[in-house]
Amino acid sequence: MIADLVAARLPGYRVDSVVEIGSGLDNVAYEVNGELIVRISQEPDPAETSREARLLAAVAGVVPVPVPQPVFTVAELGCLAYFTLAGVPLLDLPERSARAAVTLGEVLAALHRAPAATWAGLAEVDVLPLAEWLAEAAETYASVAGQIPAPHRAAVEAFLAAPPPPDDGTAVFSHNDLGIEHVLVDPASGAVTGIIDWSDAALVDPAYDFGLIHRDLGPAALDAALARYGPDAALRERAVFYARCTLFEDLAYGRAPYVAKSLAALDWLF
Repeated sequence: MIADLVAARLPGYRVDSVVEIGSGLDNVAYEVNGELIVRISQEPDPAETSREARLLAAVAGVVPVPVPQPVFTVAELGCLAYFTLAGVPLLDLPERSARAAVTLGEVLAALHRAPAATWAGLAEVDVLPLAEWLAEAAETYASVAGQIPAPHRAAVEAFLAAPPPPDDGTAVFSHNDLGIEHVLVDPASGAVTGIIDWSDAALVDPAYDFGLIHRDLGPAALDAALARYGPDAALRERAVFYARCTLFEDLAYGRAPYVAKSLAALDWLF
C-alpha cells in the first residue's frame, strides 16, 4: 500500500524499502528509503489532514529553523508524507548543551509574535487553569512516587500542596510539545537543525513551551531562551510551574530516556 501511494504521488521516485517506524492511537508511520516519512491516520479526517498540511506551511514561513514540509497528502486516508530533516533528536545525545535553547527562544518569539491572522482556522485554544494542571500533576505523581528518590519527595509534595501561580489568560500560537525529543540538532556542533511533530500545536499559554525547555535542559537553558524573548517574571514563574508538572508525565510514560532525563531534572526542579 505505502509503495503504491508513493509511486502514484511521486512519479519517478524509486521505492527500495518501506519500514514501519511507529504506531500509536492516532497514526501509523512508515519510513521509505530511509528518508521519506509517510504517516497514515488510524481514523482518517480529510479536513484535519488538510489543516495540518496548511499549518506546517504557515509555521515554515515564520520560524528560523526547518520544519517538516509535506510533499504530498491523501486526505481521504489521513495520509501526510514529508522528507526527514537533518540531525538527531536532542534527547538521544548524552551531552545536552544549552546552545539549542538560544535558537528555541528565537523560535518561540517568532511564533508567539506572529500576527494572529497567520493561524486563523489552523489552531484551537488549548489553555487550562493552572489549578487543573496541579491537580493532574498530583494524580500522576501518585502513580510514580516510588520512582522519586527520597531526598526529593518533600520538595515535590510541598510543590503539589502549594497554590499554583496566577493564571495569565493570554493565548499565543506555539508548538505545545517542545520537549527535546522533538528538537533535532547537529550532533557535532549542537546547532538546531529542525523541529518536528507539530501535531499538538495550538493557542496556548506562552509559558508552556518555555517550561519544557526548563524541564529538559535546565535553568541556564531557560534563561538563554527567555533572553531572546524578553524579561517577564510572571511568564518565568509559570514556565517553572509547567516544568515541574510535566516531569511526572514523562516519568509515567516509562521509556528509559524519558525516565533518565526526568530523574536528572529533579536536581534543578525540586
